[in-house]
Amino acid sequence: MKILIATDAFPPVCGGSGWSTFELARGLRSRGHLVDIIQPRPQPSAVDQAITRTSYDGFNVTEFRFRASTLPFVRNYHKSEQLTARLADYLAELVLEERHEIVHAQHVMTVPPAIAAARLVGVPVVATIRDYWPVCYWSDLLHTRGGLDLCPECSAGNMARCLQPRAGAAWPLALPMIPYMRANLARKQRTLADADAVVAVSRRIADDLRARAPQLGSTRVEVIPNPVNVGALRTLASTDDATVGAPASPYALYLGKIAPNKGTSFLLPVIERADLDWPLVVAGDGPDRAALEQAAAASGRDVRFVGWVDQSAAAGWLARASMLVFPSRGPESLSRVLIEASALGVPIAAMDTGGTRDIIEPGVTGLLSSSPEGLSDDVRTLRRDEGLRARLGAAARRRVEHEFDADAVVARIERLYMDLIARS
Repeated sequence: MKILIATDAFPPVCGGSGWSTFELARGLRSRGHLVDIIQPRPQPSAVDQAITRTSYDGFNVTEFRFRASTLPFVRNYHKSEQLTARLADYLAELVLEERHEIVHAQHVMTVPPAIAAARLVGVPVVATIRDYWPVCYWSDLLHTRGGLDLCPECSAGNMARCLQPRAGAAWPLALPMIPYMRANLARKQRTLADADAVVAVSRRIADDLRARAPQLGSTRVEVIPNPVNVGALRTLASTDDATVGAPASPYALYLGKIAPNKGTSFLLPVIERADLDWPLVVAGDGPDRAALEQAAAASGRDVRFVGWVDQSAAAGWLARASMLVFPSRGPESLSRVLIEASALGVPIAAMDTGGTRDIIEPGVTGLLSSSPEGLSDDVRTLRRDEGLRARLGAAARRRVEHEFDADAVVARIERLYMDLIARS
């Protein structure tokens, strides 16, 4: 097959979703398929539109550069309605020119134009959904900075509530944008419903899409997780030297963005309540880092901030950790950090949010809790029970090999492609 993957994120500089897309592309290539990559790149410059070509790991990557304002709402219009029209035309031309047999879009900026382009030229199109952008304007279902409650629906009233923590004291000035926000969300849902298949990366994502977007009632939805190259990850973890300075003694690790949706405001209270006597290493960056550093300093505990780390260093820090603490308030669609920690046999104490249960079976491959207090209890339990840590880590390794390794996941995607092409 000749496959076009449209993605918002791709290595070398990207987060977990970009690496998942790369593993999909690499897995498809290893099975004999030809894969091209196209990536929209928003730019704050005066350049209205430009095409550049580059490569990564032997993949041809076409970058579709376009101007996107830095102003809220204007930025979203440029990255949504305006980009969809422009990129759809370009994708249609590209598919015809290169004779792609199927298009697979990966993220919010690429799914709507990919579906529109595929419909124009008559090839099947698949959309992977990794977060809540089809049912939440902000993509995260969070309408407060704290607490555990998620937004139940994108009504006008709830959208007004969502604006308050994001716009601060100026939030009343943003209220006139609610009709645009609701129209934008409805347009995305109508477009997504026109895909030949939607791949939800977890059961929770699939359930929420069906419940919150009735337009998808007749759309084919498959639950297929993000792929992780387990063998490559373990090799990377064993050879990495980017964790020089890591504690020689056992340590707990937080790895990820330091932001409200990741529950990092719970992190220090959890460690204090658990009375953890190990160092806590925080690997990551984000808008709440300064607040977390201040809380750590006030606590007097051994908390070490190493900043953002690349894939190699992340693997190294994970492999050497004695425990991963995952305080996310969610909703996590399917955390790559949890999958990678499991693949490396790291015992996990996590909040039970979103698709986390697709990875962690409570008491078997990790510990799950429904509150920060419960998470503290789990951290304390793991600290005290070395045998439990070993059992959980070993079971997690086996489960990831069976369900999340790239070979198994890519084979499922390949079968989906072949079925859609045969039907078309």
